[in-house]
Amino acid sequence: MNSSFPRIITLLRKEKNLSQKEAALELGVSQALLSHYEKGARECGLDFVVKAADFYNVSCDYLLGRTAERSFDEAEIDDAKPRGKAAGDIINRRLMYNSMNVIYDQLERVGNRRLTRTLTSYMMIGIYKAFRFLYTANQENPKEFFTIPQNRYIGYSDAVQKKLFTDIEAMTDTDGEEYAEGFNRVRLSPDTLPKEYPKEAPALFNVIQLAESSINKFRR
Repeated sequence: MNSSFPRIITLLRKEKNLSQKEAALELGVSQALLSHYEKGARECGLDFVVKAADFYNVSCDYLLGRTAERSFDEAEIDDAKPRGKAAGDIINRRLMYNSMNVIYDQLERVGNRRLTRTLTSYMMIGIYKAFRFLYTANQENPKEFFTIPQNRYIGYSDAVQKKLFTDIEAMTDTDGEEYAEGFNRVRLSPDTLPKEYPKEAPALFNVIQLAESSINKFRR
C-alpha cells in the first residue's frame, strides 16, 4: 500500500472529529484493524479503499497520495467558479486562499507586526515573480511596466526572499521574551486544526501534502 495512505486516512478521520472506534464502525472494520491501517502496520484491500473513499467523500487517488485534489462539493465549486476556468484550477485557488486565512489568523495571535510585515513581503515577492513571468512571456506587453531589468529580476527576487526568511528566523533571538510569548499562543496539531478551522483545515492539509510530494520527488 502507498506510504501516504496511513497518514491520509488518519487526517481525514480527525477532520471529521471521529474517534477510531466511531470511524471503524462506519467503515465496517474493527477498531484494532483500523488502528493497524492508520499506523501502516497492515495493508488493506481494495474494498476498504473504496469504502473509505466513499465515506470521506474523496477519490481513491487522493487516499493513495496520487493526487492532492480531493472531491469537493459541487455547490461550493460553483460559488467560486470564474467564467471559463477548469474545476482543478478553482480547487487550487481555494486551497491557497483558505490556507492563507489560517496563516494570517495565527500571525494575528502572535501579535508581532514586524513578523507579519516581513512574512507578507516574502510571499509578495513570490507573487511578483509568478506574475512577471506570465506578463513577460508575451513580448508585445510594454516592458516599461517593471523597473528591474528582465535579466536580473529572478536573481534579485531570490536574494530578497532569502534575506526576508533569514530575518524571520532571526526574530526569535532579537525580539526577546515578548516575541517568544506570542509564539506560545500558536498551539497547533493535526487534531486541533480541523476543530479550529473546519473550513480551512482540509485545504491546508492538501497544500502540505502537495508541497511535500513535490519536495520528496526533488530529493529522489
